[in-house]
Amino acid sequence: MDSVPPVVLVHGFWHGSWCWGLVTEELAALGVPAVAVDMEGHGLRSASPRARWRRPFAPDVFAAEPSPVAAVTASSAAATLVDQLRRIGGGRGCVLVAHSMGGVVATAVAEQAPELVSEVVYLSAYAPVSGKPTADYFALPEAGQTVISLLVGDFTAIGAFRFDTGDPERQPAIRDVFYHDVDDATAAAAIALLSPDGPAGVPAETLTVTAERYGAIPHTYLICRQDKAFPVALQRIFVDEIDAVSARPTTVRELETSHSPFLSRPAELADAIAAVHRTHCA
Repeated sequence: MDSVPPVVLVHGFWHGSWCWGLVTEELAALGVPAVAVDMEGHGLRSASPRARWRRPFAPDVFAAEPSPVAAVTASSAAATLVDQLRRIGGGRGCVLVAHSMGGVVATAVAEQAPELVSEVVYLSAYAPVSGKPTADYFALPEAGQTVISLLVGDFTAIGAFRFDTGDPERQPAIRDVFYHDVDDATAAAAIALLSPDGPAGVPAETLTVTAERYGAIPHTYLICRQDKAFPVALQRIFVDEIDAVSARPTTVRELETSHSPFLSRPAELADAIAAVHRTHCA
């Protein structure tokens, strides 16, 4: 078993390790050891604005309160993930699967500690390897504005990209952008579990990656073709930029899903992850 690398699953903004529950069940059925972790500022590592729980609820106060996770950066989140990988893998390289903004943290980890990563699997994820901060990509025409339109407050002032998931008028839009192919009950449960704040410091940081470290690790990119949060054109930009610094071409596989295949097509996503995992089993 020492030769079998574990799969480590990293979520994106507002989500937590909970979003991988259906996938880890499918991976277990395939004999693939997998662990989902909470990224810094999320899940059990999160903190909510006090105004979120204030009664009566004051939307203006909630939108303006500085974020309790504003100090989180790509580097600090990467340091946390490096510790998680070292503990989970026992020093072995792990297959690191990263979704959405989790790709920023995975990219930083692959440069900082390539010995702990046998392959990075990006799932409709940011991969800022070009020397620009992730936030710069938000202004590209390929990026669209669907996610930005869901936010409340000024992220530059409060230090976070904030959702008001308790607003029933916003919930249908959140459902459409992230979970349009997910069944109603699961989508509603997911929205209720979202953390309110995605730390603005993560996409604001510029990462430096090298061909000798990051570029020596194999990469796979899983494109979600029906993604409304992260358009396909933007996903393909990242594939091209990864290839520019990598020793070998990125393996690309396409899924006919929304931004959240871990909820809508967990078995299909698990099959894709297991196929990568098999290539690293001695």
